[in-house]
Amino acid sequence: MSGNKMFLMLVIAAVATSITACSAGKEENKSTDAAVKPKSNEPVELVVVSTSGDSEDSFNERFGNAIKTKFPKYTIKYIPSKKEYGIKEMLVAGQQMDIYFDSISFLTGGLIGNGLQFDMSDLIKQTKLDLSRMEPSTVDAMKQLSGGKMYGIPVFNNNVVMYYNKDIFDKSGVPYPKDGMTWPEFTDLMKKLVRNDGNKQIAGYASSGTHVFRMNQLSLPYVDEKTGKATINNEQWSKFIDTAFLQPQIAGGWNDFVKATNKSPYTNEFFKTYEVATFALLSSSIFIDKNFETMNWDMVSLPTFPDLPGVGSQPYPTYFSVTTNSQHKNEAMDVINYLASEEVQTKLSKMGVMPATKKEEIKKLFGSESKFKDKNLKAIFYNKFAPIPYKSIYDLSLESPYTQAVGNALNGDMNTALRKAEEEANKRIQDAKAK
Repeated sequence: MSGNKMFLMLVIAAVATSITACSAGKEENKSTDAAVKPKSNEPVELVVVSTSGDSEDSFNERFGNAIKTKFPKYTIKYIPSKKEYGIKEMLVAGQQMDIYFDSISFLTGGLIGNGLQFDMSDLIKQTKLDLSRMEPSTVDAMKQLSGGKMYGIPVFNNNVVMYYNKDIFDKSGVPYPKDGMTWPEFTDLMKKLVRNDGNKQIAGYASSGTHVFRMNQLSLPYVDEKTGKATINNEQWSKFIDTAFLQPQIAGGWNDFVKATNKSPYTNEFFKTYEVATFALLSSSIFIDKNFETMNWDMVSLPTFPDLPGVGSQPYPTYFSVTTNSQHKNEAMDVINYLASEEVQTKLSKMGVMPATKKEEIKKLFGSESKFKDKNLKAIFYNKFAPIPYKSIYDLSLESPYTQAVGNALNGDMNTALRKAEEEANKRIQDAKAK
């Protein structure tokens, strides 16, 4: 294999993380008018399902234990979706499903793609759940996704921040990144880092490409809502890729790193071998990845576009939904209403789970009972959220060609990279529609 081909493959591999294929159902929604039975006075079992990958311990720590304490008559059974037993397999097996939860990107394929969506509007009124207490963008995104209905309630949130290895900056004698930096300012900072400290080659910047794309600051949709076609081949996507990927990568010595090490900088190089100075990643990662407990790190807000001052990534809400085939919709709604309450939102915030509420008093408690309470956690709320654009059931299947456009542009030219991504994305949409 030629050096150029190896280089291109390494670049692409670092930008495109593993993608969970989207369930490619039809756009038409199944009935969301299934009958709601009166609430039972007898004990009931509520089955919670998700494709989130959350373990039972993680689910119980954040939600299950609180639910069981609040509702002693409800037996809560959590079933995570697995490769061999996913949502489709559960449906075929006749598995009871009462509550479905997932992030907004996976909700389109898992809930809507499998016809499990149910308009919770009447249940919201009955339980007097005040949606005005929630982060507005998360409610608006759901209404946009469901055509004005409410297929789910936001329970917790997420965004992208910039992490950095303090030791690398100290060795380079370069000031740490700051909250409120623009992408050009961040790129200039990358130029100042020492790229080789004598023992190892250093890359200034890397990122979780799928999340930076998925939650892009320009609020660019993957699919045009009117035409149903891929959007990647336009000036705005070109601007986004150049500003948030190519310029800081090149300034931080990405090419030199790949050529010197024969690998692309990614999470292992940031968390374990300490060869990457900064990494754009989900704010929730500090409470998921144990590597943060052993490295000398801190965080700042995601750099912003100069013409969009103060605008960070899109929010990445996780919704809890009553399913259309639940036989206990009122009871399921009781649980979801409780998870959206100030009591649970406060608990989540203190433990380091970004709450879905807009209440500043609760957000200020973020991480106050976590092991990272002395870090710059305010960076998570420094920027305002970018608006969430139209989401299609095909989005997840398009992430691979979209993120690969970064590597292709880095080793070639932007126009060709975008055109190639567009062709592949549209092919995937057509293939999904034909199933």
